[in-house]
Amino acid sequence: MLQNIEGQKVPQVVFKTRQGSEWIDVSSDELFKGRTVVVFSLPGAFTPTCSSSHVPRYNQLTPALKQQGVDEVVCMSVNDAFVMNQWQREQHADQITFIPDGNADFTRGMGMLVEKQDLGFGERSWRYSMLVKNGIVEKMFIEPDLPGDPFEVSDAETMLHYIAPQAELPLDVTVFSREGCPFCVKAKGLLRDAGIEFDELVLNRDFAESTIRAVSGRSTVPQVFINGNLVGGSEELESYLASSQAA
Repeated sequence: MLQNIEGQKVPQVVFKTRQGSEWIDVSSDELFKGRTVVVFSLPGAFTPTCSSSHVPRYNQLTPALKQQGVDEVVCMSVNDAFVMNQWQREQHADQITFIPDGNADFTRGMGMLVEKQDLGFGERSWRYSMLVKNGIVEKMFIEPDLPGDPFEVSDAETMLHYIAPQAELPLDVTVFSREGCPFCVKAKGLLRDAGIEFDELVLNRDFAESTIRAVSGRSTVPQVFINGNLVGGSEELESYLASSQAA
């Protein structure tokens, strides 16, 4: 039976973390005492939903959460420290703290330990997120007790909207570029000057010319996409940013 422990203290455990070549013990008090912490816990490192959706969105929204008074965002899983560290590197999730609950002590204490023997996983964490203030659980978002691996309420946007209902989400921006392209340099500079983070895909390194034609119908670069919409090249981006600032 999954437990909601809002209003209660988090379990007092010691996490065995690996920093560089040393084992470092981290206690619950060190993580939570006198701090506001968002935790999201998931079934396993390198698993599909965790890697494609759960971790990347929390990593993207962590700066927005910190603007609302969150001190730290923690990703937790019943995996060992080596696995968690490698997963964090592969995910490029430098905004998040990855905490291994290798012995499942914390997850068991939370009432979130579930049987995953049918998948060869043994015992793992159910997917959930929570807001913890000074070691007390203020809010939990627990995925519904349904077959499989539901992912409906423990996402980063739900947590951000709970903490700050009026908070604006960051823009999703991708720049298709080419090495040595001065207009690409200008577009990226405009975005940086505006304080807008973006992903860059480089022609013949990350994509082929046929790819960008399939996406937008043309092969020129740069091509800047914002929230799924093609803004255009550097000149169109400059106009877009000017009109956004004017608004």
